[in-house]
This record gives sequence, C-alpha cells and structure tokens, in this order.
Amino acid sequence: MAIRPILHYPHPTLKTESALVVPSDPATQAVVQDLLDTLAASPGVALAAPQIGYALRVIVVDVSRKKGERGHGLVALLNPIILSLEGKKTVREGCLSVPHYTGNVLRYEETLMEGLTPGGQVITVSASGFEALAFQHEVDHLNGLLFLDRIQSLSTDLFRRKK
Repeated sequence: MAIRPILHYPHPTLKTESALVVPSDPATQAVVQDLLDTLAASPGVALAAPQIGYALRVIVVDVSRKKGERGHGLVALLNPIILSLEGKKTVREGCLSVPHYTGNVLRYEETLMEGLTPGGQVITVSASGFEALAFQHEVDHLNGLLFLDRIQSLSTDLFRRKK
C-alpha cells in the first residue's frame, strides 16, 4: 500500500497500548502491507504498527535482513503474545523510533510467541538469539514501551549513536 514515516519518540502513539485486530478486516490487511512496505524501505529488521502511526497489535520481523542472521525469514504476526522467555541477558539495543541512541536492556535469549498470520491462522514461533530479541522489542511497542523504558540507569546504560 504505502511506505509510512517512522514515528520518533516522544510521539504519543509510541506510548499507547495497542488494540487487538481482526485478520479479516481490510483495514488490518492495509496495516500489514504498510508495515511490510515501510520495513522494506528502512534499515531495520522489524517494525510494529505503532511505529507507523497505528495503535494496533501488528508486527513484522525479518532478521535475515541483517548480515549473518537467519531466523524464520519474514514473519507478520497479528495480536502476538509471548508465551515464554528463557535465558536472561543484557544486550545493547536500538530502535528506528529512537534513532540517535542505543541502550543496555535486559532481554531473553529464547522466546516462544503465538499470534495470527495475516490470513487468520494461529501460529507459534520459537525464536532464539537476535530474532528472539527482535520479537520482544516489537511486542514492547504494542504495549506502549520503548527500550528506553527498560534501561536501568540513564547515566550508565544509554549511549548516543556515532554518526
């Protein structure tokens, strides 16, 4: 449909809890397509609907866009939920909606997700490594959270990106 501008913090949509979607709704399908088009035109590996202005529970993840990563390829999930998390670790994370900073946040090495495909089928996705981090990050967006909200100390764990 369209490449949408990626919203930047402190845009209020980024801090809003997202609403559930219905796969058969044509508006849902339009949001999925906008996310796919916007991701394809961005330097990122994942996007959530709030990042392009829709407070809806839709994410797209494709870590294979990053050199050396494989994962499941392109995954679009509607109404995703995290079923389980294992293996705590602190990672340096960034976000297209917070383009000038990265930060150390607590994430998990493995995650088990459930959601709906754009066609309405229930799927379960087991992810590990970088892909697990991407899924956790995008689900946070659906809950109105940014990686900034997970930083323990702004003075020691927030870093300005090098140009």
